[in-house]
Amino acid sequence: MERLSSDNISEESFTKAENSYFFLDLDSETPLYQQIRDQVILAMAEGRLNDGVSLPTTRQLALDFKINFHTVNKAYDLLRQEGFVSLTRKQGTFIRRSLTADSAWQQDWQNRLRILMAEAVAKGQAAPDILENCSSVLKTFPIVSSDRQNKA
Repeated sequence: MERLSSDNISEESFTKAENSYFFLDLDSETPLYQQIRDQVILAMAEGRLNDGVSLPTTRQLALDFKINFHTVNKAYDLLRQEGFVSLTRKQGTFIRRSLTADSAWQQDWQNRLRILMAEAVAKGQAAPDILENCSSVLKTFPIVSSDRQNKA
């Protein structure tokens, strides 16, 4: 599996994100723009990209990863449409954390979750195993962990 890693990203990239292990898997069936989008979402959930952090320009990230800048642009536009970043022509692309999710997003998310769970059931996973896997993944996100501590 060939990877493009953050080792070759310029120092200006993700300047406020510590230990950002951003990579693209060139052998994956997942399109590169989707991988970029997913990596940004994961970095946000893991606390590596916080509100207001500037992302690299589309051209810079494309140069760093040696991919077409339209691919990065498509990823950034998708992130903008989903409300995860704000784009301004002269200032750049910035992480935008929303503390609330609207009902349309909640419904879409629940539909995607239903498909993921259906895949697990179709592969023979037992309900307790599915729940344990969901719980294990959820615990990897520091925001969720701190929320649980605050409720205890």
